[in-house]
Amino acid sequence: MMFEIVKGLGTTLKHMFEEPVTIQYPEVKRPVRERFKGRHELKRYDNGLEKCIGCALCAAACPADAIFVEAAENTDDIRYSPGERYARVYEINMLRCIFCGFCEDACPTEAIVLESSYELSYVDRESAIFTKDKLIVPVPADGQPTPQKVEPGKFDRAVPEMKDPT
Repeated sequence: MMFEIVKGLGTTLKHMFEEPVTIQYPEVKRPVRERFKGRHELKRYDNGLEKCIGCALCAAACPADAIFVEAAENTDDIRYSPGERYARVYEINMLRCIFCGFCEDACPTEAIVLESSYELSYVDRESAIFTKDKLIVPVPADGQPTPQKVEPGKFDRAVPEMKDPT
């Protein structure tokens, strides 16, 4: 009995002289692990076209039914993504999302990515539904905003060639 009390006091004394681990949160953001799954982002290609082709595989793979995708047709005069279709409406209900990453795994073009942002707050239910405008990343420096006008027949594949198929 006496040994346990002395052992407990020793542990208390050991921690009394250590530096406290306090992060001043809003000013100092804690780095996240490499495998952390945070807020979703819809990615773009370097030319500014959207990677999402409106296939809705992410919505089919979502176990919480949190994703809604409505596709529309691309033309050469009004092009949002390579291929035949693009996501006209893309919504994620963040109140339902469980951040499992199945949407990321199901996407054939790597358009939807769970990034490292963890600051998610809502004031009502409508603001918890992230629309395409909230999710899509800004246009790269060398790119053009969508919709773009392209030469006919330039984009005939929805899924780009693989860089290193080995």
